[in-house]
Amino acid sequence: MEFKNTLAFAQSLDAQDNLKAYRDEFIFPKINGEEVIYFTGNSLGLQPKRTKAFVDEVMKDWGELAVEGHFYAEKPWWDYHERLAAPLAKVVGALPEEVSVMNTLTVNLHLLMVSFYTPTKTRFKILCEEKAFPSDQYMFQSQVRFHGLDPDETIVEIKKRDGEHHWRTEDILKKIEELGDELALVLIGGVNYYNGQVMDMETITKAGKAVGANVGWDLAHAVGNVELKLHDWNADFASWCSYKYMNSGPGNASGIFVNKKHLNKKDIQRFEGWWGTKKETRFLMKPEFEPMENADAWQISNVPILSVAPYLASLTMFEEVGMQKLIEKRKLIVSYLEFILHEIDKEVDSSFEIITPEDRGCQLSVFLHGQGKSLFNYLMENGVVTDWREPNVIRLAPAPFYSTYEDMYRFGQILKAGVLKNLK
Repeated sequence: MEFKNTLAFAQSLDAQDNLKAYRDEFIFPKINGEEVIYFTGNSLGLQPKRTKAFVDEVMKDWGELAVEGHFYAEKPWWDYHERLAAPLAKVVGALPEEVSVMNTLTVNLHLLMVSFYTPTKTRFKILCEEKAFPSDQYMFQSQVRFHGLDPDETIVEIKKRDGEHHWRTEDILKKIEELGDELALVLIGGVNYYNGQVMDMETITKAGKAVGANVGWDLAHAVGNVELKLHDWNADFASWCSYKYMNSGPGNASGIFVNKKHLNKKDIQRFEGWWGTKKETRFLMKPEFEPMENADAWQISNVPILSVAPYLASLTMFEEVGMQKLIEKRKLIVSYLEFILHEIDKEVDSSFEIITPEDRGCQLSVFLHGQGKSLFNYLMENGVVTDWREPNVIRLAPAPFYSTYEDMYRFGQILKAGVLKNLK
């Protein structure tokens, strides 16, 4: 398709958009009396309008039924989370029994590492990406110290090549082969939070498994964004948050994937609690843990229903649309955004550098060479909600559920005005 940097062209794309009706499903903040151009779905998705009804239903049941809501609410609380498994499985490419919802992301990664990071004298090293999200770095270091190991000797970081902004898959595979029998765990972000790169998860998983390591994925920026086939790829485990592209609300419940081959095992190392034991015998208060036969065995406490209700609300939209249609729009709208950036770059003779490679999802990370944080502040003041990452990067993430092509065009005009203002 031959793009044009005109309002009419952007509006023509919107007219053809099969998902255009979903924009009205979301609540937009306003700046200067107008709905914002929202580019931070990679940090916190907008609130779906249907969320309130799901939360109100729980509040009504709590008020009218109190404790009896666990069993007699329209959606009984004791198995409320089970309603999320099937739609989530479609999003992450899993079997429903391989998916559960509980806790928050880093808590779940810690719990999963109990099962899948079991170092020995000879096989103890962890492979991750250079400058992983800080929470992951802290998790790795604390887990390694818990096992009495030295983080400097145990954690191996894959680095980018000098002068490059993304990782090369061949470098990751080479490092996996080099570590070989010493490698206990590969745990990498499926989509990098900083540069937006989508890792070759299938190839990396296969390589890690070939040397006998467990392989897991932090899918915080991947879930609801890119195609995932966790079961087919034979990943051992994964976890993700739900508040970015899945629009479930700030700090909301996390999801986990545990490969079917690890399910229904009493001997697997795992921190256990009441809600992971079999439903059929849970209320008999037996002293012996009997694991659920699905990923719910990793649950420790009963699920926070007021946290999970917004997640279920959002998943109804994913069920209606399907990941394939979201991915199709994402590819087109991000390509159009890239085109707009290049066009504005030429018009103002600036020097924007897109550091996100072709293997990408919704996000474009852009170096603002020659520009400072004043440009970011100008964008925010004029209705473009984006975010800033040091030293000089803005991240732009148009979410296909609610971003429009007209948003991309309007952003370009505001960006142009901001650069010209800075040049004066």
